[in-house]
Amino acid sequence: MTQGPLISVVIPVYNGEQYVKSCLDNMFAQSYQNLEIIVVDDGSSDRSGQIALQYPVKLIRLDENRGLSAARNTGIDAASGTYIHFMDVDDGINLEYYQQMADAVVATQADIACGGMLNEKHSYKTWRFKKQAVYHTAKDKLKATFVGKWGYVWRYLFRLDFIKEQGLRFEEGRFIEDLTFSLPAVFYAKSVVVVPGAEYIYYHRENSIMSKKDKAHRDKRRIDWSHAKAFRKEFARKHNLKIPGIDTGRLTYLLRKVFVR
Repeated sequence: MTQGPLISVVIPVYNGEQYVKSCLDNMFAQSYQNLEIIVVDDGSSDRSGQIALQYPVKLIRLDENRGLSAARNTGIDAASGTYIHFMDVDDGINLEYYQQMADAVVATQADIACGGMLNEKHSYKTWRFKKQAVYHTAKDKLKATFVGKWGYVWRYLFRLDFIKEQGLRFEEGRFIEDLTFSLPAVFYAKSVVVVPGAEYIYYHRENSIMSKKDKAHRDKRRIDWSHAKAFRKEFARKHNLKIPGIDTGRLTYLLRKVFVR
């Protein structure tokens, strides 16, 4: 079998020692083997880094906790693959994930592949593709991926050269950093392929960035969500876009949400 292109997988971790082993076991059990696993230890005070070193990974240790965006940007700078994927340490993927994504993106020469997702807590956000398809226009890419509504960056396999050519970086110091990265990426891509059979599993974890309930976190999430929505609105205005689920198709979205629930 011909070996496929190298995929760099960037896995930020901050005090996530309880998840590192299961995440890396998931990576090394993949049917697709040509992976460069980059673990960015974002100033952890627990054993996250030590556990990661038990595996053949590229471990990068940051001297202090700089946040998820900085860790992902560090991973972009360290990556040497043809493609790059951003994996959260407390989530999972099916064992054919990278094989399915690589096969689709190579066959179509797309800049981005978009896989399905299973949302443990919010079932209406589970999204599977029935067949492989390639989209070129901005309208079709936004509708097929629903990126303006759900910006989750881990849904995508990006061509690394494309990310660098566009100068795409995660906005540091912010929560809700995915939307301001994924929306421009999908918009600027020459083509996006959607991939059936590749599924990312988003688990609900207590005390994650998005689930912490202390006032400081809730206030910051609210401020940063307002910032992300303002970015989306201005991006849509600048490029004369209608965002599926926001500016168009709202009734369809609400009916789907009720039906799935």
